[in-house]
Amino acid sequence: MWLRTSCDISFNILEPTPFVLMLRPRSGAQQWVAREEYKLTPSVPATEFTDIYGNLCQRLIALPPYFQVTTAAEVRTADYVDQSPGAPFVEIQYLPDSALNYLLPSRYSESDRFCDMATDIVAGYTLGYDQVAAISAWVHNNIQYRPGDSVEPVSAAEVNERGWGVCRDLSHLCIALCRSLSIPARMVVGYLHQLQPMDLHAWFEAYIGGRWYTFDATVNILQGGYVAIGYGRDAADVAVYNQFGPAVFPTTQAVSVEQIVGDA
Repeated sequence: MWLRTSCDISFNILEPTPFVLMLRPRSGAQQWVAREEYKLTPSVPATEFTDIYGNLCQRLIALPPYFQVTTAAEVRTADYVDQSPGAPFVEIQYLPDSALNYLLPSRYSESDRFCDMATDIVAGYTLGYDQVAAISAWVHNNIQYRPGDSVEPVSAAEVNERGWGVCRDLSHLCIALCRSLSIPARMVVGYLHQLQPMDLHAWFEAYIGGRWYTFDATVNILQGGYVAIGYGRDAADVAVYNQFGPAVFPTTQAVSVEQIVGDA
């Protein structure tokens, strides 16, 4: 399907403030970016780089008193999410080098604390895809999804203890559980068509059967319409903006995802 995505974020700026933004989707195996708009108001010099995870990032210094980032893209993405029940577990010695980092504990996904819990959840399931599907279903059924209720990221251990969280928090728990079973798992941030309430979204991918597969503990049934912006170990790696210096918070943030009828 063809989707038109947009994100508009504005800030009140008290002094010159360095930003690193991550708001540009990239083309890849699961999506093709056909058109893109990226506007800074007021216009300031910016440079772009690719981070260690392959995400497109922009560096700039926002000036007082107001700063706005407006992005839009037309993206072709899959009508359906690829699923492969029975896809096998990949033994560590056969993993690509790029996947090894996603086996380790990280700031928000403390996988070294979840081995016993993960083993109980996946008992009786075939190693690989079926284990990850069982983990995603367990989190969906046992951790309440409460969009908009969590401002600060919380860790997998914290969300498991309190029993609720936003999409980012549920993904942290799924990632930690997967990694504790030696299944590489990574967080993805981006857009989801027909998400309610509409906002930026987070889900996770696991490496099984020789490739990355999409999972989302916030939904009952996986459907198409995902547009990825960034990949990383957890929320610390996929923030759509980081600012440095005195804290700056968005005064407005508007996100939309619309299906384009016909070819883009």
